[in-house]
Amino acid sequence: MATRKTRIQDFLVNMPLFQGLSSSELDQVAASTAQIYAGRGDVLFKQGDPCVGFHFLVYGRVKLMLRSQLGDEKVVRLISPGGSFGEALMFMGKPYIVSGEVLEDSMLLHIGKDGIFTLLDRYPAVARKIIASLSQRLQHLMSDVESYSLRSGTQRVIGYLLKDASSDANSSIELPASKAVIASRLNLTPEHFSRILRELTELNLIAVNGRTINIINYNGLVEHQG
Repeated sequence: MATRKTRIQDFLVNMPLFQGLSSSELDQVAASTAQIYAGRGDVLFKQGDPCVGFHFLVYGRVKLMLRSQLGDEKVVRLISPGGSFGEALMFMGKPYIVSGEVLEDSMLLHIGKDGIFTLLDRYPAVARKIIASLSQRLQHLMSDVESYSLRSGTQRVIGYLLKDASSDANSSIELPASKAVIASRLNLTPEHFSRILRELTELNLIAVNGRTINIINYNGLVEHQG
């Protein structure tokens, strides 16, 4: 993992959180922001590390995970470009409750809490944007809890596939990570996830080619989900 200095303001200006800020205000945020380049397998932070800011992913992919003392891993969130994480813990002054690991070559911004707190004191609009983002994340968390509690494994997998699929014929989606990581995200074992994909393939609802999932029968998937 390495850090390189470039013009951070060029990235900050495109973040929804900071849109509308003046050049001098962006300079203020940039002063407490680090630009991070990380490769696959790099660990950004571990459970228990202090959280002194939040991350914004410019490109690449990051997984947030819990790891038991026996080494078992549970993926709780996959971060795609444009996603951020760590805000809530930063505000609470709590250490990380998950670990963050890079899945592919990535570039991130780490915005230090000192710069954010100063900005919030002066610009309530930024606070409203952060509250909206955290509220949306809480809503997604509640949806996850509902899914794990009330839906079968097959329903979870189909819901995941339909989330980004088009109802047009021959639509396809690209899994953003390995099947093992996606399985963990859906609270399934890799074997169970593979078995469900195989069953959906045998029903001529999908076709699997590596990480590419072709939706053969969109309406059929919807009906099979129940």
